[in-house]
Amino acid sequence: MPELVFFSGTMDCGKSTLALQIEHNRSARGLQGMIYTRDDRAGHGKLSSRLGLVTEAVEAVADLDFYAHVVGVLTAGGRADYVIVDEAQFLTPRQIDQLARVVDDLDLDVFAFGITTDFRSKLFPGSQRLVELADRVEVLQVEALCWCGARATHNARTVGGEMVVEGAQVVVGDVNGPESEVGYEVLCRRHHRRRMTAAAARAASLSPDVLPVDTPAGPPDRT
Repeated sequence: MPELVFFSGTMDCGKSTLALQIEHNRSARGLQGMIYTRDDRAGHGKLSSRLGLVTEAVEAVADLDFYAHVVGVLTAGGRADYVIVDEAQFLTPRQIDQLARVVDDLDLDVFAFGITTDFRSKLFPGSQRLVELADRVEVLQVEALCWCGARATHNARTVGGEMVVEGAQVVVGDVNGPESEVGYEVLCRRHHRRRMTAAAARAASLSPDVLPVDTPAGPPDRT
């Protein structure tokens, strides 16, 4: 039976790479899919991974009706054997409902990829609706790591290398962006809660207040 599958994880855990791998595997067997994405790092209408792979995609703007768009392609004589949607956290709950209808009414598999929570550890509306509706939710097994080496479970937004917890839910940035700009970093829960980014940890390690200080031993007491 066709399924709506939500592949989730933190940033930098290979979601887009897996989306491209699924597309490659299915197209190599003669199948043809519809690929959608939103606000990809490579620009408008692109699905890309940090490994350098990229393919063309339909930009899933806020008013795109997924069901109507797929039906339009099929009605015009096009072909669609499955649907891939990257950056699904940015979709509206209504658009997630449309993807579920693609599965139920058109008998097509839909593979959605996205992060679950934002930089404040709050659910994205699109991700929340996917968790509610998906036939399966798959947590990606490629673990992103916090700077401390622990498994990264939270996404942090940084400005000038410092973690921020206020602002718009969606601001485009990347984990590999310059520290002087808006960027993102994956952290374990402990360091997300403490707002301790890699830059903050480096600064703390250089502070004389946190370095161990050896007190020189004085002459032995002969009294």
